[in-house]
Amino acid sequence: MSDIKSKAQGLDANVQPRDVLELVAKTGNIYESLVIISKRARQISSDLKWEIQRKLEEFAVNTDTIEEVQENKEQIEISKFYERLPNTSIIAANEFLHDEIQWRYTEEKEQ
Repeated sequence: MSDIKSKAQGLDANVQPRDVLELVAKTGNIYESLVIISKRARQISSDLKWEIQRKLEEFAVNTDTIEEVQENKEQIEISKFYERLPNTSIIAANEFLHDEIQWRYTEEKEQ
């Protein structure tokens, strides 16, 4: 987890144009490249969601009434940190372009 966060902190959170030929060069097909990037982005998103939920549960207080909701500064800081991270698709595209993603093709079943 922390490896993803450390990579993401150095990235520009703004969307940048990408060279399509560079994406195609890795797989030979732009659609395959986009599928690989999108699947990795989904993995990163799921990992980050799990991590933030785990961290926020540490500060959760069980109360019976809605009126007793309290703001916790630690929760707010944790949430702001995760909100500042770049979009998961930006992280995944960066990993793909720097050869940090491994993928393989499954063989099709004979009919």
